[in-house]
Amino acid sequence: MLQKVLQYEMLSFGAEMNLTAMDERAARSGGASTLTETLHERLRHDIILGVLPPAAKLKLEKLSKAYDVSVNTLRETLSRLAADGLVVAEGQKGFAVLPVSAEDLREITEMRQLLECHALKQSIAAADLDWEARVVGAYHKLSKVEELVEAEPEIYGEPWERANQEFHEALISNCRSRWLRLYLRAMYDHSRRYRMLSLKTKPFPRSQSAAEHRLILDAAIGRSAEQATRLLADHILKAAQLAEPSAR
Repeated sequence: MLQKVLQYEMLSFGAEMNLTAMDERAARSGGASTLTETLHERLRHDIILGVLPPAAKLKLEKLSKAYDVSVNTLRETLSRLAADGLVVAEGQKGFAVLPVSAEDLREITEMRQLLECHALKQSIAAADLDWEARVVGAYHKLSKVEELVEAEPEIYGEPWERANQEFHEALISNCRSRWLRLYLRAMYDHSRRYRMLSLKTKPFPRSQSAAEHRLILDAAIGRSAEQATRLLADHILKAAQLAEPSAR
């Protein structure tokens, strides 16, 4: 009954007649906004992890079947991802995943250094035992995954990246600026895309990464803001150099 009502309403506006399974589930659980948010996260995840590779043409009909959504919903979501900077709108040609380049990575890296180091300074200035516990806990989890990712990056690459993100987020978790953290998350996601692509083709430098994380941890919980931000800036730069597209 619900499907018939929805089909009637869509027909009245000249929209598509057929609802996909995801469209129907979204209609039952919360409507179009729920569907759009779910699809947005799925596509964002697949772009960042390289499932949808750089410069790939995003054919609406093909993706509509693969993600089990309507073309209209897909087009709306791709427009949002274009605003996020992960997708390029090519006029009448449709959409494509944002290409990678050394210049793009350089700009992302500079922005991450600027934003994340400033956020870390604010976080350390407001440091307390709860913050310290979050940082130490996130580091412990990351160090365990780092022991595994070097040998089997295809299996542990994504879990390592999640643990890595959790550690970096814990470091700045006492930063009170909502806007700073919002823009930083965007830059982090863009840099993460380069790292995930690199993990597929290059050995993971476990020893270097582990050593850098330990130094950052010690400086942060020691409340040494200047040392912590210097180490963090260097860490971000080294990670970017390893992920540079021209080196693959």
